[in-house]
Amino acid sequence: MHIVTTIAGSDSGGGAGIQADIKTFQELKVFGTSVITALTAQNTLGVSDVLPIEVSFVEKQLQALVEDFSISAVKTGMLFSSEIIQSIAQILAEINIPLIVDPVMIAKGGESLLQQEAIEALRNYLLPLATIVTPNIPEAETLSGRKINSLADIEEVAKVLLKMGAQCVIIKGGHLEDNCYATDYVFFQNGHSFSMKSTRIATKNTHGTGCTFSAALTAFLGRGLPIEEAIMEAKKFIQLAITHDLSIGNGHGPTNHFAYQNFKDSCEVIIHET
Repeated sequence: MHIVTTIAGSDSGGGAGIQADIKTFQELKVFGTSVITALTAQNTLGVSDVLPIEVSFVEKQLQALVEDFSISAVKTGMLFSSEIIQSIAQILAEINIPLIVDPVMIAKGGESLLQQEAIEALRNYLLPLATIVTPNIPEAETLSGRKINSLADIEEVAKVLLKMGAQCVIIKGGHLEDNCYATDYVFFQNGHSFSMKSTRIATKNTHGTGCTFSAALTAFLGRGLPIEEAIMEAKKFIQLAITHDLSIGNGHGPTNHFAYQNFKDSCEVIIHET
């Protein structure tokens, strides 16, 4: 049994955060464990409140898992504060397992999920440990300090993030202005890169897409898939989750974590080597 861990916030609406991660892990047949960094009061309409967990208790949760389980991959999501980032980075630095960093900063409704001073902690403490970092366009801009208006900008931002220490950078293109396709760009330390293109789905039900994609990536890496295959399968997972949405709630509804097992053979992702 492959055991994976998510270090993230709790989403009371069930579409993102710890809840989305555990659902994804279950669907991909890995055993999910968790470290909760914050509690949120939220639904599909937005986040109404955030209650961070004491740093010492975050540490105790992670240490308890490390002491007992043979964890094969870890992902981070909402980390909220620089103190939490530094504390978990110190523990993660001592264990040699794949780390997927989803630099969660802003909720779908626009609420901040990461304190401003924590951005520097992400750069300095967590990215040097990351096997893969998975920012969307706004997150990539914030981490790099550069604006993205073109493919050339994406390539330059990826170089900046790779210099910070991540072994692989996936810049997700959901925010790009393309009515036909959603294209993600993948860059490695060795200079290899490729893009993944899938049909853009006209839907407002995209709550938790970043959490779900990074959780799928964690599950596939935890199962031992080669990194490029894990990335491509995670892209299929989130594409299907968006395509077959659940239409739950009155705002930005969650993606469908059940879709992959039922429709994975029908999903087309176009890979373009660069």
